[in-house]
This record gives sequence, C-alpha cells and structure tokens, in this order.
Amino acid sequence: MPILITGGAGYIGSHTCVELLNAGYEIIVLDNFSNSKPEALNRVKEITGRDFQFYEGDLTDRNSVEDVFSRNRIEAVIHFGGLKAVGESVLFPLQYYQNNLVGTLVLCDVMNRYGVKNLVFSSSASVYGMTNEVPIREDSILSVTSPYGRTKLMIEEVLKDLHTADDTWSIALLRYFNPIGAHQSGLIGEDPTGVPNNLMPYITQVAAGKLEKLQVYGNDYPTADGTGVRDYIHVVDLAQGHIKALEKVMSSSGVEAFNLGTGTGYSVLEIISAFEKVSGKKIRYQITERRPGDIAISYADPTKAKTELHWSAQRGIEEMCRDSWRWQEKG
Repeated sequence: MPILITGGAGYIGSHTCVELLNAGYEIIVLDNFSNSKPEALNRVKEITGRDFQFYEGDLTDRNSVEDVFSRNRIEAVIHFGGLKAVGESVLFPLQYYQNNLVGTLVLCDVMNRYGVKNLVFSSSASVYGMTNEVPIREDSILSVTSPYGRTKLMIEEVLKDLHTADDTWSIALLRYFNPIGAHQSGLIGEDPTGVPNNLMPYITQVAAGKLEKLQVYGNDYPTADGTGVRDYIHVVDLAQGHIKALEKVMSSSGVEAFNLGTGTGYSVLEIISAFEKVSGKKIRYQITERRPGDIAISYADPTKAKTELHWSAQRGIEEMCRDSWRWQEKG
C-alpha cells in the first residue's frame, strides 16, 4: 500500500519522495503548490525513473483530502504540508494557524476515519524557542517565539492527545534543525520565491550574481567569530531520516519526538568560508544588527535518533555547500 506525502513538491518533501521511491516504496503526493512548483515532481520522476500518483489539493479542504483516501488504500502519511516562514508568520498569524493547524486537524480526522494511524510529522527545532542549553535534547523545555513555531508545538500537542485517546496511533515528531544542500543530481533543491529567508539560498544567489551581498545579522554573539552558530544538515540526510522514522511508526505504536541534526554547529562565517572553498566564488557580505529573537548557538543532540531510528547524518558541510551550488548553477 502507498505512503501519502503531503507537501511532497516542497524542498524537504521532494527529496524525501526521491529517497522513498529509491527504497522501493509506492507513494502518493498531495500538494497545493502554495510554496512549490509542479516541476519539482517531474524532476523526482526523472531522478528515480519511477512514476507516482499526484493530487492537487489543499489540506484545509476536507473534500480534497477525502478524495485521496477514498480512492487509495494508504498505509501511512508523511506530513510536510504547511507554511514555514518565521518572519511571515509574525505578519500573518491567522494564515499560519488556519493553514497549519486546520490542515493537520482535517488530515488526522480523515486518517482516523479510514483507519490510517501511522504518521510522520514534520516538526521543527523552533519548538525549543530561545533555549541557551546546548546540545538540545528532545526533553529540553519547549517554548516558542513565533506563530510558525507555535503551530508546530500546538500540532505536537494535538498528536500526543490523539495517541492518548487511541493508543493504536503511531506517530513520529521530527524536529529539524537547519536543512541545506540539494540532491547531488542538481535537479531539485531549495527554490524560494522572492528574497530568500534562509542562509544558504541567499549565499548561492549572491554567488550567482542575483543578489548584491549577504546580510549577516550580528557579529557580537559569544561565539568563536561573533556570528550565530546553527546545526546545518544536508537535506538528503534529513530525507533518509524520514524513511527510518516511517519504518519505526509502521512497526510499533506510540508517539515520540526525534531531533534530526548533525550535532555540530557552524557559524555564519564558517558557512561562507566553506562555500567559497568549494565554489571558488567570493561572497560579499555586510554585518548588520542582530535580528530580534535570534539566539547565539543552537545545535542538536541527535543521540535518540541514532539509538532508536538507527539514523545519523552522513554528509559534511562542504558537501552541503557543493550540492547547494550545483543546484544554483543548474537552476
């Protein structure tokens, strides 16, 4: 029976589709293309040489979701579908609560009706908020600083309540750190609309001459070079983590959170340096004021994922930068 991928045309979703297909799974993709393009799915097919069913629809539209489940015997769901920009969520909170919360409630209700109770949920390290405790463990205090992070935390609570009410549900809550990189083919990668919110696509667009220079927010943090330190993880490693989580939810019941990160932190200037090394391009940047809500250092303790999912990140920072640049050059 197939695995349903909501938001499967997005950055992480498309890479996960590739890994699932390469691992022999049958998949169905549901996406509304609010922050993705149909071309990504064509390229997934090109990379894997495999076809799959696709439905264009919105998770907040119950009829669209019901249609997918009524036509297919689905075994499990990997749920990526949702809005994801922190800054945008501050400006448009109602849009984020409507899309992320209502969409998940509709999805889970339809899943329950059709007896599909295996779920891998795309959560975020943003549920840890402003913690200064590193490395960050799954049992760290949860607090959030944006409507985006709050939707992720609220959905985690909803899913825990769902399992409390019916312990036949099996749910993995995957808390991502900072995904970067692209598929080694250069055919799929992060493709933001407008000015990028994330560091790596901003760097690659400066390298390609699309943007003049990178804004580095703050160089007075208590770190080795004064710039913020984050746990960057290759998107293919992240995608493979979803397969391990899927294997777990299909072979057990319960609800568990897992950090998906490398356990190593890199500063903004270290990322710039690594990118310059592999691309041969000089990245112009300007130091500006800190952004409100940014913390100095954030990186994962990935021990639980290694122990219980038998997963760990395999790709280093230079490979992340090299694959990002290859994607930008081909794009």
